[in-house]
Amino acid sequence: MSWLSEPKKGAARRSGIITVLDVGSSKVCCIIARLMPAEEGRALRHRTHRVKVIGIGHQQSQGMKSGVIVDLDRAEEAIRLAVDAAERMAGLTVDSLIVNVSAGRLRSETISASINLGGHEVAQSDINRVLAAGARQGLETEREVVHSLATGFSLDAERGIRDPRGMVGSELGVDMHILTADAAPLRNLELCINRSHLSVERMVATPYASGLAALVDDEAQMGAACIDMGGGTTTISVFAEGKFVWADALPVGGNHVTMDLVRGLSARLEDAERLKVMHGSALISSSDDRDIVSIHPMGTDPGEQPIQVPRAVMTRIIRARIEETLEMVRDKLNRSGYGGLVGRRVVLTGGASQLVGLPEATRRLFGRNVRLGRPLGVAGLPEAAKGAAFSASVGLLIYPQVAEFENRGRSGKSGIFTRATGTGGRFQRVSQWLKSNF
Repeated sequence: MSWLSEPKKGAARRSGIITVLDVGSSKVCCIIARLMPAEEGRALRHRTHRVKVIGIGHQQSQGMKSGVIVDLDRAEEAIRLAVDAAERMAGLTVDSLIVNVSAGRLRSETISASINLGGHEVAQSDINRVLAAGARQGLETEREVVHSLATGFSLDAERGIRDPRGMVGSELGVDMHILTADAAPLRNLELCINRSHLSVERMVATPYASGLAALVDDEAQMGAACIDMGGGTTTISVFAEGKFVWADALPVGGNHVTMDLVRGLSARLEDAERLKVMHGSALISSSDDRDIVSIHPMGTDPGEQPIQVPRAVMTRIIRARIEETLEMVRDKLNRSGYGGLVGRRVVLTGGASQLVGLPEATRRLFGRNVRLGRPLGVAGLPEAAKGAAFSASVGLLIYPQVAEFENRGRSGKSGIFTRATGTGGRFQRVSQWLKSNF
């Protein structure tokens, strides 16, 4: 059960304050939100609470490359600034938070486990035992379990049971989706956050968070793929029958498109990023040869005249990288064995997905229906944060509402949030600061 629900069936759900941190290759975003019990919605039936953002802060990412921390001090500074801005806006002090992870060579496995019940009723402790048994199978040296999610239970010979609590049987089985990652990048991320005198409540995989924010229930039920294209990484998640069943990641993103423009046009980095955002496209149009863009070559004096280049040159550079990335995503999806479950629905999200023509290019390459996903069902977000770039951040806010039946091999917890994040941390953080500095 999630920390937002009372353990007794039928008990009133509680409100809570939650803090999340989205550490990406292009931005670091901290959001503090109040979660309040809500009526069940039609399009978002799994949402148990209404989310109201009360504080948000974001900074340009520093010390990160392809989702991995490469400079601890600079990454820590960016995290501190983002959290401080959110704290000031919300008027409270953050103690612990939920953070996303996209590095560490994410790998999905499907595992089955079972335990002997002895003919008694299935209790929550039995579910915790069978989930722990499955999670142990996913543990490897130098890798850690990020998610261990039940995709279905079985009781004796009966399969496809969603919630076995209260049922009677001799053997309880579970089919699990285990998502693991290399331990070192996760430890470095946690270390960086700890150096900011904050503790990590949970780590949530970026593809899972993005799917929770961008997919409506019908898509997750019928089968859909969510492709999150960030600055340094592209992650893929597959949802079927309302469950998160597979994920993978590529160390390629929007920053690689920018670097291709820097090399191909001999442009400065900031100019290449501006050209990509303002004039870039993943599709060639008939007017590209006539449209001209101005470029300041690297190393020229500020007073020199810029070079005039047809937009078609820039579009060809962008298109080559986008097609290569999408082909790698398609191949990974086909090799996973879950390509058939996706059906004809693909949802694009992440900052790099906002490139003009990307949905059309994806539709041509995948042969499926493609739409641009945005965060759904969250109030209080500023206008600038309502786009696809903030899907992972919003997904972290939704995660506690769907954390039921998850065993955390990493922390040993059984899917139960021990405390709400976001408040009561001022004195603890002062104490930590005193211990570390004196």
